[in-house]
Order: sequence, then C-alpha cells, then structure tokens
Amino acid sequence: MARFDIVDMFKRRTRHPMRPRTSDIVALAFGNFRHYPETGGSLVVGESDFLDRRLVVIGQQKPKPEQLRSREALQKLNWGMLTADEHSAILRVLKRTERQPARTVVLTLVDTYGADISMESAEKLQAFFIAHLIRKFLTIPVPTISIVLGEGGSGGALAIQYTDRRAQLEDAIYATAPPESMAAIVFRDSKRIEDALNLLKPTARDLRLRGVIDTILPAPKEVTDAAALAETIRTYLGRTVRELSRVKIAKLLQQRLERAETFGQPKRGRFGTLWESIEKPLLKRLAKPSPDVKLVDFNSLTEVSEDYASDHVIDPGQDYIRCGESSSKGPSRGCGRLVKLSEFLENHHVCPFCGQAEVLGAAGWVDCLTDPGSFHELNRNLSVEDIINDRDIPEAYKEFLKRQNERSPFKESLVTAQASVYGHPVVLALSEFNFSGGSMGVVFGEKFKRAGDYAMAYRLPLISVCCSGGARLYEGISALMQMVKTIATIQRLKEAGLLYISILGDPSTGGAVASYAALGDVCISEPNALIIFAGPRVMSSRGFGVDEKKIRAECLRKLSAKTYEQPDYFHSIRGINEIAPRSEIKRAVAKYLEVFAACRGRERG
Repeated sequence: MARFDIVDMFKRRTRHPMRPRTSDIVALAFGNFRHYPETGGSLVVGESDFLDRRLVVIGQQKPKPEQLRSREALQKLNWGMLTADEHSAILRVLKRTERQPARTVVLTLVDTYGADISMESAEKLQAFFIAHLIRKFLTIPVPTISIVLGEGGSGGALAIQYTDRRAQLEDAIYATAPPESMAAIVFRDSKRIEDALNLLKPTARDLRLRGVIDTILPAPKEVTDAAALAETIRTYLGRTVRELSRVKIAKLLQQRLERAETFGQPKRGRFGTLWESIEKPLLKRLAKPSPDVKLVDFNSLTEVSEDYASDHVIDPGQDYIRCGESSSKGPSRGCGRLVKLSEFLENHHVCPFCGQAEVLGAAGWVDCLTDPGSFHELNRNLSVEDIINDRDIPEAYKEFLKRQNERSPFKESLVTAQASVYGHPVVLALSEFNFSGGSMGVVFGEKFKRAGDYAMAYRLPLISVCCSGGARLYEGISALMQMVKTIATIQRLKEAGLLYISILGDPSTGGAVASYAALGDVCISEPNALIIFAGPRVMSSRGFGVDEKKIRAECLRKLSAKTYEQPDYFHSIRGINEIAPRSEIKRAVAKYLEVFAACRGRERG
C-alpha cells in the first residue's frame, strides 16, 4: 500500500464506506463457514474447517451502505457497536468452545467504533460484560488470534482483541476513543481530527511498537478489494495456526498474563522493591475538602440570604460549605443549607441534613475505610516520567499533569497502600478522583499490578475503590491497555485464592468499571453511585437518550439480583452485591474480611 498521511488514511481507507466487512471476509476466506444462531445485528459468529482445525470466528461488523437507505436505519445510533446482548452471546460461544477445546482455534475480527453506549446496554451491565470478556480471553484454554480489520474503538474492541497472536491491517486504526471524540474531549473541538490522531497514535506501526499487536498485515492496493484482503488473511492464518499448534496451552495461558503486565512498565527497570517503596504510616486523619468544594465567604453572611430567619446559627469561628455548591461546573444539587466543614469531613463528604454526597477523593476513602495510623502508602513516587519516554510526553500533557498535582495531595490517580480494617491487614488500591478524575493511565496500571504483587507476597486481601472518569486520553492506546493489565492482576489474585473486594464509588465509569472494578469476589457500591461505561454527557453528545436513575447503584442492584435467575444471559456476572453508605462501608468490608479469614482458618485446620 502506498504511504498516506494519517488523516488521509483515516478518511479515505479506514472509514471508506465500501471497505470490506467481516461478512465479506468470512464468505471469501472460509467457503464452508457455518453461522451460529447468535449471528445478528453487529455480530458475526460461526465456525469453519481450516487446515485440520475447527476455526471458531467471532467478528464485529459495521453497517454496509445498503443497510443505511431507510430513515429508520439512519436513526439507529449503535450500528457496528456490540450490545450487552451480543457480548452475552460471545460469552456463550466461548463457553461452548471451552467445553470442546480439542483441535480448535478462536479467531476474532475487530471492526467497531466502540461498545454500544445506549441505555438498553447500560442497564444490562455492559461494563461488566466487557471486563468478563477480557478475562475470558485471558483464561480460555484454546489458541486465539485477532485481526483489526478496519477500526478498533475503545473497550468495544478490547473486549475481543487481547489474544495469543494479534494482527492489524496497515491501513486500520486501533485507539482509546474515536478521533472525533478524542478531539472534542481534549481540544474542545471535534474537527481537530489530525491533532487527535497524532495524540492517539493508533496506526499499526505505533501499536506494534507498544506491543498491542505483533503483526502488520499488508492492505490491498484498492481498499475495496475484498478478495485480495481475504487471501492475505488466509495466508496469515495458515502460518499462525501452525505456529500456535506447536505451543502447549499452559504456555499460552502463562504468556497472556505475562504480556499483559508489560503494558506500561518503568523504562529504567523495576522502580524500587516491595519493601523499599513503603512510606511511613500517616498518623493524622487525611481528609480535606475537595478542590471543587467551595468554602463559604463569611462576608456574604452579612447579607440577607436563603438562610435568613432560619434556626441555623452561624458560628464565625467555623468554616462552612453550602450543600450542593462546588467550584466545578454542573447543575446545583443538595439542600443548599450551610454545613460546618468539620461535620462535612467527619461525615465523609456527605451532607448531614439531606444525605447529598460529594465525590470523595483517595484521602477521604482512607479515612472512611482504614484504622487510624495503619495507612502505609506504596510506590508513592512512581510517575509518568518513569514509564513514558520524555519525547513521547507532549508539552500539553506535562502542563496537564502539573495542574493535577496542584489539586491532590497524592502524585497520581491511583493510591496504593497497606493498611488495616478493624484490625484485618489489607492492601488498598484507591482511585484519586482529584487527580485527573481518577483516570487510568500507565502509572495507574503499574501501581495496581504492584499492589496485587504485594497482596500475593503477604497473602493479604486486596480492596479497590473505583472512582474514575475513564482512560487517560493523553496516553493513547497505552492507557486503554491498562484494562488488560489490571484484569490480569485480578486473575492472578483469584488463582492464588486471595479475596478481592471491589468498592464502586461515585462515579464509576469508563475503563475502570469495565475492568478490575467489575471483577470483585464481592462488589459493594455506595448509594446513588453512577455506574456506567460511557458517562451521561458522552451518551447525550452522541444522540443517545439518558435516564440517570437507571444507571445509578440502586437500580443496578435490583438488576444484579436477577443475575442468578438468568445464568444463560449473565453467566458469572453478579453485578452489585451490596449497597452501603460511606459511614457503614468499613463495617460492610470487615464482614467479608472476617468470613474470608474464618474460611481460610478452617482450610488450614
């Protein structure tokens, strides 16, 4: 293929309306392809005889131009994006394959803008399905191969892309987010496609450098030449299937976990050791008001306000906040009453009058969950500069990180520590929402992995608190791959027989809730937490309707109760096990720690 600049390639080839789709490849490359009943919508599944193997094919498919000729079709917003129903179908296919693994290979064909972000999928625990699919591809005892055919978008692609061998067409892209969305979020201008693509680094060459793929497949001269593309894929599959047939399954399973841990390793080797990286215990309470919470200006209290003639007596010696007011933009919430700052902090950022909760940073979660004086931070000083080469950190990102450091007492968006909960020693992994909205980046993934290592070294339970807005877009695909890295850590914990408790704070969104946070042995949510893969603003901006009540903890907890009754649909997904207010969440965690300790004691006895 002739060289194109990235924008030209994206517009003329990656997004070409006549680019071959999964069904075209299946028809041309596998003459004896047999469709499974799950086929439909944006999902193509079936099997074929290939060489002397059974080839199970799972493919995503964008719409073809002929499918978009009616008003109804044009109004459908989730074309080419797999729904929760389709993710459930893939898990069903993989489980059937797992039961008959002999002489079987799984091939996935990736071509999607991302996962479906409609309310219908969100209500059915879409984020949990993505996490469980990634975990299934980490653990299925069958050789697996993936090919990015056109566009790999976000967690929708990652759900089926992390395989033993990973290829991508040289004119395809694979990114944390569609470039239009990236431009709108980072640059506040959806037309800055070129800047977004340069930041995302989504080309096959970029991804091979980062280990996301291992093979670049040549694209046909004519982007519409489906026959040539099918022949390229057949040739690649023949070579790769033979190679994989010579590797034992146990070795492939080991390699999957080991490779996952390489996404975002420090460039100068291991950053200290488990012991050298422990900070001294913090004996004082950590809680401070969030930088988005405004203190009331006392000068304003000399004027007539909504509190005039109320029974609320103002103590000039105290700092106050007004419930529902913050310096962050957004609709006003809460009762509007004046609250003593000390009471607000003691109540874990919850109004004592109406129960309105403000987002709690990592320091607040430390106070909420741990015994005083037991918090020993781990790997506090690990930074982006320790992992990403300086030349690959844009100046805009450096400025962004500097601003985040001014907002938080911690140095990154994940805080890890050893601590105790009512005397039970645990390892913590806490999102720091005040640092980049708790976003997942390479430091987040590496610190989470090391927290898992520490838990396994000392045979301790791991407790995570998710309070996150998604992936760190400045880091491109490297941020997205932290989903795989954190899931691999959880898988190793489960294999070691250690307890993992996942706490879902408000908000729990994006790659965090679609990875480690969805895989807890126990999943506890705080009341009214927003739990969804794509946030309401993203949904609205793309034309999807939003009913926030249905994606809050209480509604999702009711759905979670039904997961036991619908095992063919939800498989091993159990959603939210319990909802506990911040004032009671420590006791809820201790309950499970005691049960785990008692069970482990009986096993030893």
